[in-house]
Amino acid sequence: MLSAIDEKRIAEAVSRAEEKTSGEILVVLAEEVSKYREVPLAWAAALALSLPPIALSLSLAPLIDLARDNWLVAEGGGLARALGFSVAVYAAVQIILFLVVLAIVHIPEVRRHLTPRMLKQHRVAKAAHHQFVAMGARAGESETGVLIFVALADRQTQILADAAIHQKCGETPWKRAADAIAGAMKVGADPTAGIVEAVEICGAALAEHFPASGSHLHAFSPGPLED
Repeated sequence: MLSAIDEKRIAEAVSRAEEKTSGEILVVLAEEVSKYREVPLAWAAALALSLPPIALSLSLAPLIDLARDNWLVAEGGGLARALGFSVAVYAAVQIILFLVVLAIVHIPEVRRHLTPRMLKQHRVAKAAHHQFVAMGARAGESETGVLIFVALADRQTQILADAAIHQKCGETPWKRAADAIAGAMKVGADPTAGIVEAVEICGAALAEHFPASGSHLHAFSPGPLED
């Protein structure tokens, strides 16, 4: 989705907003913050362990007929071989199912759809926090910075503000800004317009409590992050 973002429009919105405030607005765009490598493994293991027993209990698996046929053939003393064969077939089905599900869920679009929302929120929040710490280190003693962190593929947004700003503005402007981005990232919408609106909302909050007092750095930082 990064290709659908107009970086120039966002940079211009940041510049306009920062002309009215002594604060700094940093926009960071990431395609996705993590590859979520545990998700395909979790889905593959869960389905491989659960589907065969469910199928057997519902009499939907051919393994039942196979076991019955082997039982009849083995009545003369081959029961152990019949049971061993059935167990081997059962294990083979589980292994094949595991590999098939693993391959399917490794497809990026499928993985994104099957990744739990809470896991996405956690990873995006962690990545945003790292960016915010780096932003604070660069700003030195300044306490008037706002970070707008957008993970486009994850469709998650984190907006963080320094303590001085948060004390003055509260939660309301950041929630409005995040909602603007979330609405614009819906199918068919313009994600750039949502980010620009979020910058304007944050800029207005900064300008109200921290009006312009001199020059400062205009920041825009696009680019992918991954673990």
